Amino acid sequence: MAVANFRSKFGSPEERNRLAQFYAVLTDGELQQLAREGASLTEEARAALALEMSKRGIGVDGSDLARDAEDSPAERVRPEMRDLLTIRQFRDLPEALLAKSALESAGIECFLGDDNLIRMDWLWSNLLGGIKLRVRQEDAIVASRLLEGMAEEDPESPES
Repeated sequence: MAVANFRSKFGSPEERNRLAQFYAVLTDGELQQLAREGASLTEEARAALALEMSKRGIGVDGSDLARDAEDSPAERVRPEMRDLLTIRQFRDLPEALLAKSALESAGIECFLGDDNLIRMDWLWSNLLGGIKLRVRQEDAIVASRLLEGMAEEDPESPES
């Protein structure tokens, strides 16, 4: 019920009046600061801000506010999607953490997959296929060779 009332205020004449009154009491500097941060405002707030600034003869108009919204850091910074390869699978967490720390100390960025689930209940390790050590594609060969070198040096390793 409260959500419906909250949403119904957007676009209403009361909201436009509230924004106009709010912007009317701000100083020119505060309005200019808001205009520079226009990306964080709703479309309606940007329009009300542009109207108040044009009344005062301040140099920023609505098109500048719209451009600022398009150039906002939130729009420019996009999460990087990486294609990660699983180079090893471990049944137990200590082995996975050791391999991860060895790669990180060599400057290879790596991630563990399903480690949190297995931390909660280690019996899930077999079901999930173990803890997966993942690296970027371009680092896969170097990382595999580094881990193979570690296995050869370890006398208690089952592979030797």
